[in-house]
Amino acid sequence: MASDNISEENVADLSHWYVVYTYSGYENKVKATLEKIVENRGIQDKIQEIIIPMEEEIEIKDGKQKTSIKKVFPGYVLVKMIMNDETWYVVKNIKGVFNFVGVGDKPMPLTEKEMQSLGIDSLVNVDFEVGDNVRITTEPFYNYPAVIEEIFKDKKRVKVKVSMFGRETTVDLEFNQIQKI
Repeated sequence: MASDNISEENVADLSHWYVVYTYSGYENKVKATLEKIVENRGIQDKIQEIIIPMEEEIEIKDGKQKTSIKKVFPGYVLVKMIMNDETWYVVKNIKGVFNFVGVGDKPMPLTEKEMQSLGIDSLVNVDFEVGDNVRITTEPFYNYPAVIEEIFKDKKRVKVKVSMFGRETTVDLEFNQIQKI
């Protein structure tokens, strides 16, 4: 059972990715409901991320290319969370959720290898926030100071504001292209 007083350093050690089995077609509803519950209860430190793995599919019909987004695993939602009685209950009791994937009633977290095969990098640790001052570490803005405007954890990208020649410019960068000042 995880303590309610969890330091930021311990959150990364205690949280794991779990697979939630849902009714097919309920993935988006489950995700939206869980996000709302997390926000309303203020448990963002215990349930950090909820994703539905998607991929782009290109079809050619009548000589025209059509791009669509499809669920990689219909009927499943991935949740990065600290597993305890409270978080288990919150997720398990959402309408449309069957159960956690695991052995019997025991949810099993994804292994590092499983996460990498799904394209989830658990080792990315975001140690900056909106408003932080950073330095750009790649060309063409090498060594320019910037301020973080938005963080996109799922894409591992940030939007920063750079001041050049007296004008503010917004630049979209990857996490590894900035360094906290």
